[in-house]
This record gives sequence, C-alpha cells and structure tokens, in this order.
Amino acid sequence: MRFDWLIAAMAAGLMLAVPVSSSSAQTGAPAEASRPESPAATPSDAQPSPAASADAPAAPAAAAQPVASPAIAAAEESLSKAETDIAQLAAKVDKFSDNDTSLVDLKLEVEALARSMLDIGVSLRPRLTEIKARIDQLGAPPAEGEPVEPDAVIAERMRLAAERAQINALTGRAEAVSVRASQLADQITEARRELFTNTLFKRTEIGPAMLSQALAAMKDEGADIVRTYGSWAKFVWAFKWEALLGWVFFSLLAALVFVPGAYRLFGGLIDRDPEDKDPPYTSRLSVAFWSTVIPTAAMTALGGTVYVLAQSFSVLRADVTPVVVSVLMTAVAIFFVGRLARAILAPKMAAWRLVNLSNGGARVLYFLVVAMVIVNGLDFVGDQVSQSLGSPVVLTVFKGIIAVFLIALILIGMAMGKPTVAASGDPADPGRPWPRFISITLLAAGVGLMATAALGYVGFARFAATQIVVTGAVLTTMYIGYLSGKAISEPGAFAQTAIGRRMESRFELGNVALDQTGLGAGLLISLAVLVFGVPMILLLWGFQVQDIEIWFYRFLTEIRIGGITISIVGIFFGVLLFLFGLLVTRWFQRWLDGSVMSRGRMDAGVRNSIRTGVGYLGVAIAGLIGISAAGIDLSSLALVAGALSLGIGFGLQNIVSNFVSGLILLAERPFKVGDWVVTGSTEGFVKKISVRATEIETFTRQSIIVPNSELINAPVGNWTHRNSLGRVDVPVGVSYDADPRKVIDILLEIARNHEMVLNYPEPAVHFVGFGDSSLDFEVKAHIADVLSGIVVRTDLRLQIFERLKAEGIEIPFPQRDLNIKLGDQSEAVTALAEKLTGGESLSVRDSEEAAVTVTKPATRKSVRRAAKSRTAQDSMDDGSDGGDR
Repeated sequence: MRFDWLIAAMAAGLMLAVPVSSSSAQTGAPAEASRPESPAATPSDAQPSPAASADAPAAPAAAAQPVASPAIAAAEESLSKAETDIAQLAAKVDKFSDNDTSLVDLKLEVEALARSMLDIGVSLRPRLTEIKARIDQLGAPPAEGEPVEPDAVIAERMRLAAERAQINALTGRAEAVSVRASQLADQITEARRELFTNTLFKRTEIGPAMLSQALAAMKDEGADIVRTYGSWAKFVWAFKWEALLGWVFFSLLAALVFVPGAYRLFGGLIDRDPEDKDPPYTSRLSVAFWSTVIPTAAMTALGGTVYVLAQSFSVLRADVTPVVVSVLMTAVAIFFVGRLARAILAPKMAAWRLVNLSNGGARVLYFLVVAMVIVNGLDFVGDQVSQSLGSPVVLTVFKGIIAVFLIALILIGMAMGKPTVAASGDPADPGRPWPRFISITLLAAGVGLMATAALGYVGFARFAATQIVVTGAVLTTMYIGYLSGKAISEPGAFAQTAIGRRMESRFELGNVALDQTGLGAGLLISLAVLVFGVPMILLLWGFQVQDIEIWFYRFLTEIRIGGITISIVGIFFGVLLFLFGLLVTRWFQRWLDGSVMSRGRMDAGVRNSIRTGVGYLGVAIAGLIGISAAGIDLSSLALVAGALSLGIGFGLQNIVSNFVSGLILLAERPFKVGDWVVTGSTEGFVKKISVRATEIETFTRQSIIVPNSELINAPVGNWTHRNSLGRVDVPVGVSYDADPRKVIDILLEIARNHEMVLNYPEPAVHFVGFGDSSLDFEVKAHIADVLSGIVVRTDLRLQIFERLKAEGIEIPFPQRDLNIKLGDQSEAVTALAEKLTGGESLSVRDSEEAAVTVTKPATRKSVRRAAKSRTAQDSMDDGSDGGDR
C-alpha cells in the first residue's frame, strides 16, 4: 500500500502489466457460466411491456414470423451474454470480498458491462425509428364499418408491431442489466471501504506472548530466507549463469545510459553554481524542483529496466519477484527523498538553501529524513519477504512496531534539534530551536505514533508513518513545483533562467516573447505537478491504479451537471475538428484566390467578395461539425436562438443592421476593395469589406472603420465604380489685354499634346466669365485613370504657365484702386499716405480735394482659398473646383 505508487509508475512508464490475480478472476463460478437465465428474470424478460402489447394485438400470429433484423439478433445475443456475465460477476464479488485488487478489477468489468448496455440501446434506436416511420406510412387500422385492409398490409402491420414489441422488450432487459450493474458497482465500493477500514483499524494485543511468538517466527523466517533464496541463488548460478551475467551486464549498461545521460542532457537545470553567492529565488526554486524530478525519473526508468531485463532473462522465480520489486522500489524511494532533502536543505551550499536553517541544522535534518525513509523502506521489504515466505501475521506486526517506534524516535529527535539560523544571521553559527508550533507538531507526531502502536493499532500507525514520509515528500515536491511555475511566470523571471538566456541568444527573442514563454512554461509545470502528483497521493492513500483510471475516464467523458452530460474528450475533439476546418477553409480561400480567380483575371473586388463569402461559409460549416463532434445537441440551441432573437429585438438592432448591410454590400457590390469612395466627411480607398463594417484608408494613411449601415443608408460617391475614367478641370485667368481666342487656341494645344489626356472625349476650353481682374478660362480634359488627376493638373498648369509667359500673356493677380478724397489737411494726408504706401508716391490734386491712390493685393479671396485648402487637406483634390467625372 505504501509503495504501490512507485510500482504503478514503473509499470506505466514501461507499459508492463503484471498479472496478479487474473487466474483467480477467470476461474470463479464455472458452473454458472453455462447455466441459463435465472428463473426470476425469465418471466419478466419474456413478457413484453403493456405498450408493446397495445401496439400488437395480434402478437401470437406475428410471433410465428421470423425477425430478419440483424440489429435485433445482435442485441439479443449481447443481452444474453450480459445477463450471464452479471450473474458471474456477482458471484465473484462475494468470493473475492477480502481482496482489494480483485474487487477493483471486478468493478472495471461491471462498469464496462453497464456501458455496453447503453450501446445496445443506441444500436436499436435506428431500427425502431424505421419501424415507427413504416407504421405511420401504413396509417391507422380501419375502423368498424370501413373496408377491410388487404392481407399483405395486415401481415406487414402485425410483423412491424411484433418487431417493435421485441425491441421494447430488449430495451427493458438492457435497462435491467444496467441497473443491476450499477447496484453491483455500489456493492463493490462498499466492500472495498469496509476492507480498508478493517485493515487499517484492526487491533492487535501487544504483550509478552505476542513478543515471544514474534521472536520464534523471526528465527524460523531467517531459516526460510536462507533456504529459499539460497536455493534460488544456487540454481541460477548453476544453471542460468549466462542469463545472470547478461542481466547484470545490461543492467549496468542501462545505469550508464540513464544516470549520466540525465545529467548530460539536463545538467543546466539541476546543477548549482558554487561560485554564485546570492542566486535569485527563481533559480533556487527551479534547480530544487528539477534536481529532484529529473534524477528520480531517471532512477525510476533504471529500476523498471532492471526488472524488465530480469523477466526477459528469466532469472526471477515467482516467490522471488515481489521481493526484488520491493527492493527496487525502496531504492527509488530512498533516492527520491534523498534528492528532495538535498534540494531543499542544501547541506553544503547555504546560498542555494530554500529554508532559513543553519549549516549544522541542515546536515542533521538531511540525515534524519534519509534515515526515516530507509526505515520505512526496510519495513516494506520485510513485509514483502514475509508475504512471499508465508510467515505468521504476528511477525509482520512485530516488524511494523519496530519501524513505527524508530520513525517516532526520529521525529522526536527532529523536534528536539536546533536547526534554525542564529540571531546573527550567519548560517555557520550554531542554530536556535524550532519555533514552538513546529517543535510541538513534530513531538506530537512522534508520541502519537508510539501511543497508537502501543495500543495495538499497528496497521494505522504504519500507515500514518508512511504518509508522513512518502506523502510528505510528494506534497513538498508538488509545492516546490507550484512555486517554481509561479516564479517563472512572473514578468522578466524567465529571462533570468538558464533556459531563458539560451533561448534568447539562439532564437533572438524579445522581452515580450520571453515573458509569454515563461507564462506558458509556468502553466505547463503547474499542470504537470497536478497530473503526476495527485495520482501518487491517491495511490499512497490506498487507492488502486484502476480507480484512478475510472475517475480519469469519467472526468473526460461523463461530467454531469444536472441533466447535462459534458464530455471533455468530445469538446476537445470538437475544437480540433473546428480548427482543422478553419485551416482547410483558409487554405481553400488562398487556393481559390491565387490559383483559380487570379488566372481568370477576375476583378479584385469580385475576388474579395467570393473569398469573404467562402470564408464565412467554411467557418459556419466547421462550427457545425465541431459542435456535433462535441456531442452538443443542436436542437437544444433553440432556447439560445430564442434568447438571441429577444436580444436582437431590444439591443442588437444596430449589430444585425450592420451584418445585413454587409451581406448586401458583398452581394450588390456598389463599391469594392480598392475603390475611391466619398461618404460624408470621409474620402479614401476601400481596404476591407466585412459583414459588420468597412475599412477606408484616407490619403493621409488613416484607417477609418465605417459601419455598413451608414454606407447603405447614406449617399456614397464612388470615383472608380464602373471604370477609372475621369476628368480634370484647370481654371486659368489672363489679363484683359490678352486676346481670348488666342488664349483658347493655346490652352487647347497644350491639353491635346499632353500624353495622359485622352483624345476621346476630346479636351475642351471654356471662356467662363469676366473676373474682377482677369478673363477666366477653364480647361476640361479626360484621363484614363482618375487616380492620376493631380499629376495631370500639375503638368497642365506648368505647361500653361510656361507657354503664356513665352507668348507675353500676363496672368494678373487680384488688385484694387483705392481713392481717398480729403479736405484741407494736406500734411495729415501726406503722413497718412506715407504710412499706407511705406514711403511711396502720394499725389495731392489741390488743397481742397486730394486723391491718394494706393495699390495693394486683395486679401479676401486668398483667405477664402486658404480656408478651402484646410477643409480639403484629406483629399486628392489640389484645391481647384475640377476633378469631377
């Protein structure tokens, strides 16, 4: 019971299955296997249910016809076998009520039988559905006074009714077997609980008579050991010396592979740097955890390999095998506890110590802990020797008393020690006593073990001593692992570890990537601690490996919350299928866009719409497949759909409106990806159209997310809707001295000669009006790509300016003539004129009336243009009024 967890760990790691009680499980109740069904079950099984009788009023006639359904025949055969098996299992439960291992195996068989009954019901369901559908097709039987049905219809109706009655009867029998299996499983659980309680709290009279019997039995056992194991050793040496040498050779070879290999591969995780006088707490935790787990795993693998080699070379006898296994397990347990104590106490490296102890106290505690596990291991080996030799129970009790008293004395010695660091804080100084709580706890544990054994409850005392040593070691390891995972998950902590520094130098990871890696590593460590630590503790507390298998299976497949059954495995496979469908959808989108639509030179907007639609369809199909694989009934989502509809009615109108608007945009395609659109105050290129919103990138590289409903309900201008053809308008002003017809000819010549201006529609020049200071003309030219309009306008303006300058035609700027009429104050007028003109000329017509002419640029129109440029700063327009199509 105490070291079964180690045996189970070795067996699971090497995929071994040692048959302990299979022969006895297969020989129980041989006469009952061939016995027919019990009389009590036969009448109820032979009679159909009342519903079946009502459905088949002419059952005697229908029963004469053979049933041809293979599903019913297979279910009948399975049920007959299950009814026989459940009777045999009940007999075996009564027979092996005092064997915990056999009871666990029987419970596994019972639960498998119960699950097979569910499979029978599932296998009959399709046939029952077909029968009901066929009966519905035949319709109701004719009432009195109606024409009689044909004989073929009557026979078919009777046959279907009889077959449905038979299926109902089989379903009832399967339910009865399932109920009986459930009751038998509860009976096994109760029997195991009583067996554990009786074994643990069985009282033995301690006295001189018991001691004398134990000493005599010990003398006899010594002689049996010499005779039994001596004869085995002589036989192996005489007749199997080659196999023995092979076993020893390959065992040593395995030791050279596992132990040095573990240190070579994981030396960076388990080695302490003696030169580091102040290692971080994270490094101390990590080294303590991995220096315990990795060497222990290597030693466990070595012990399992030695055992497998011994079985392969056939050097072990049946009565010797349990003792050899116990020796191997004891060696692994001593190694594990020793490594753990060294990792925590660090007797020779105070800087790496996890607890605040003095050097002397750490060394004493280390030896006491190792002594406890050695005593417990020797007691375990002695118990196995006594069982293999068939020694009296009194000898086992006597050995248990000695082991319990030794462990109790060690605990009392720990309580009386002075291991804590002195007040000076120097670990080299003599230590101080334990805090009162710890010393009282250790003293109470030691005295309690002695008192329990002295009162005769030796089994309970041995169990408690084992839990103090082995369970304490496992819990301590789990706690260190948890702290190590938590410390590594802290920001910046993983980068300080050896693995973090190695990954940073090799993969050039940044701080964010290292922190995310550390978070994942911490979660994995915590998960590993739970996965491996909890089963070990359960095994130490008397549970069997089969119990853990059952619980694990139920946890993965049958989590019940009320009337809902959740399957972790189903959900996991559902998620995997959804992810697989998502990957296939993305691959198909890329293949369709890059290999099919691109070769057809399809428009980019059409390609985007098809790709988006295929993506949503694939995600929907993958979601439905994943939900079905997870075991979720889609019909149960009707309530969710109703709640969703209610939510839409109250608060999700905008979301649904945007969703439907997105579908309309993808279907009608008023604009596509890459189009130049204008909506409200937003102008730019369409970058992405989704079902909720559309992304528009402005000319200043700003992304604006516009809800689709606004694009549907508001006017939207699309410069590139049908094609990219556009028109540019260039206004030109010349002085009143110029010849308008000559100006028109010059402008037409410039427009026609530009390489980007189309000949059809041909460019045109319009005399648009008489300005305040110029004759106003406007050049209108069409171009193939409206996106190049600003470039064409710039080129046209440059050529117009150069040509007009060469022709001597003036391009005037706005100016005003200001006439001021004043009286006799000529000096004041002169001073004012000088201020206005900056010292320029001033003419005074006479003393009574003076006229001052000041020429200055007009500012109002330029201000207007500046304001206009500010409003159009996020547009491809260059400030002119042209550019419309």
